[in-house]
Amino acid sequence: MTTSPLVTVFGSLHYDIAVNGPGRPRKGETVIGVSWHPKSGGKGGNQAVSSAHTGVPTAMIGAVASDDFGRSLVANLDRKGVDSRFVRRDALLSTGMSVAIFDAEGDYGAVIVSGSNLTLGNEDVAAAGEVIGKTTILVLQSEVPDEANVAAATAVRQAGGRVLINAAPARMLSQELQSAVDIIVVNAIEAEMLAGVPVVETLAGALVAARLLTRTYSQAIVTAGGAGVAYADAGGTEICIEAVKIKVESTHGAGDEFIGVLAAALATGTDMEAALRRANEAAARLVSTPEASR
Repeated sequence: MTTSPLVTVFGSLHYDIAVNGPGRPRKGETVIGVSWHPKSGGKGGNQAVSSAHTGVPTAMIGAVASDDFGRSLVANLDRKGVDSRFVRRDALLSTGMSVAIFDAEGDYGAVIVSGSNLTLGNEDVAAAGEVIGKTTILVLQSEVPDEANVAAATAVRQAGGRVLINAAPARMLSQELQSAVDIIVVNAIEAEMLAGVPVVETLAGALVAARLLTRTYSQAIVTAGGAGVAYADAGGTEICIEAVKIKVESTHGAGDEFIGVLAAALATGTDMEAALRRANEAAARLVSTPEASR
């Protein structure tokens, strides 16, 4: 494997529609919105853009449809400096998309339609052999099939790279995928599912969850929202970093910003504590920026 840093993101691309309103609707309720705007997204796409923004070479392996949404997503990757050559165009399904509804406090709920993201698999890994063999850090999420993640992780590790998974949305991972992951990053909700115990969204609670996750993964990172982030590894190293105090404008995309910046820092050989601090600060800057200004 080359010694030059390369982050490769294998995963989801969604065309997002963001809706702003006074609150999110309850069951059976209609809420009058204030505004809406389109946005290129998907956890994979967001993380690739965040990584590329740091200046570290970043490639995206994904799938979109041959439709306007798909063309828009690929064009966005190109504009943001992400290598999009290995984003496949699927002629049969629609491009993945989501609708996110933001309340007046900047918090949100979203509905995702996966579409072409669910077609990712072994063929996409094989077709991207040029970047797989050079990858320093592979970034995965849980928005594509488990077996596709296994194929990508196995190929990168065989080539000498490391694998980081942002296990979101929350779902159980196969034993095969667990064995192919070097670093797992989750929030408190995801940690609760994977660790099998209640997780309090505090630094102390996040650290307890990270310790439990090292029974399965060699390195575990648990983010705790406004409290900060905790890290533990199988060798006994533990790190706790408090969140940067800012005025929250929108929490949308904060986790993806954290992942992209973290992966880029690790790819360049930055030590874990410094990489976590860099990612923590980047996420804080994003959260303090109004959604429409990003």
